[in-house]
Amino acid sequence: MNWFVSLSFVSSATTTVLSVLGALGGVWLVVSKRRWYVLRALPIGATAAFVIGVVLYYVVEKVWRPFPDPIETEIYVWIGIGLAAVLLVVPRTIAARGVLAKAASVIAAVLVVLAASAHVNLVFSAYPTVGTLFGVEDVDRISIADIPGPQEQVVSGNPTSDAWQPPSSMPSAGKLTSVTIPPTASSFSARQAEIYLPPSYFANPRPLLPVLVLLAGQPGEPDDWLKGGKLAETMDAFARDHGGLAPVVVVADATGSTLANPLCVDSPLGNVATYLSQDVPAWIKQNLQVSTDPRSWIIGGLSYGGTCSIQMATNHPDVYPTFLDLSGQVEPTLGDRTRTVDEAFGGNDAAFVAVNPLDLLKSEQFPNSGGAFVVGADDNDYKPGQQTMYQAAKAAGMDVRYDEVPGGHSFAVWSQGLKLELPWLMKRVGLIS
Repeated sequence: MNWFVSLSFVSSATTTVLSVLGALGGVWLVVSKRRWYVLRALPIGATAAFVIGVVLYYVVEKVWRPFPDPIETEIYVWIGIGLAAVLLVVPRTIAARGVLAKAASVIAAVLVVLAASAHVNLVFSAYPTVGTLFGVEDVDRISIADIPGPQEQVVSGNPTSDAWQPPSSMPSAGKLTSVTIPPTASSFSARQAEIYLPPSYFANPRPLLPVLVLLAGQPGEPDDWLKGGKLAETMDAFARDHGGLAPVVVVADATGSTLANPLCVDSPLGNVATYLSQDVPAWIKQNLQVSTDPRSWIIGGLSYGGTCSIQMATNHPDVYPTFLDLSGQVEPTLGDRTRTVDEAFGGNDAAFVAVNPLDLLKSEQFPNSGGAFVVGADDNDYKPGQQTMYQAAKAAGMDVRYDEVPGGHSFAVWSQGLKLELPWLMKRVGLIS
């Protein structure tokens, strides 16, 4: 069974197989000896799927506009293809003769939907394996109440790795847990945070570890970092190479719901900035035994979360002097500057400028801050903005680096970006040499 859950859902081999099966299923749904099906049911079903797809595109992109950037057209095309299969399965089953032919009609529709889903997933690589698609976790999960309490003796050093000797009793892999971080100061309605604790956190004595606060995108949820982001896999691999040492990772919620876009500021859309700069650090320090030195704290994220990370780094450098911006935008946005200022800042453009990272980088210096910008080499929508932000951060005195990895605006880039920058980040915060 392990081979099945670990089967890649984004490899070229899997995509090719599903595409071929989907094409065969499509042929079965189209071809029939029944005249009424070919002349009436087939064109009606195909037309209905096309119309629904066009309406969906118009509502999402022109009316609702839940996302700051347009969704790729190919996603709507594949949704339309899958929808056509669903609409045709009933009349095609009726038109089929015999039990086997009727079953084949249902199977054909399923294959078309699977192929369409695989191609949609391929755009973002949100589910890299079959296991992630079905929510199967390949890591130990414990209750928040089962996390070992604070120890009197701890290991510290600069770097920590020079003073650390992993005990034989230390587990070989990290553990996950979930918790709702109370919005004491912000009143922000956040979803549960996901927490990764490295093997060394369960050692005695325990090293004082750095903290990495990670943020998902929009649309998204903290769990995205465990699925498409391959968080536990990346952290466990790093820990294996460094005697069990890795950061404590808290994947906090910075949107409040899957589709919400509160812009990572304090506004009528939600007090996200206060939540991330006050509530989240306060809870971590009170409930986890970690380094409380701000120089050991990093904030990072993907897409919306990447934008949010540079927002925190420029608006709250005393809390997060180090950041990881994975495919972030050049500024927080609801789609355009006018709409953003109107809905989140009451039409006050000066209030927006006062918290906008690019404006802060142009007007202030941040000699004690640093971070990494990562973007997909094929991400033509976000790459120019990342390059602009990197140059602005560099000019503002930050210790920054810029990297491109193969791919577009997808988890394939973001998971690789985290893996790529983790050693540099851990050197910066003093965990390794």
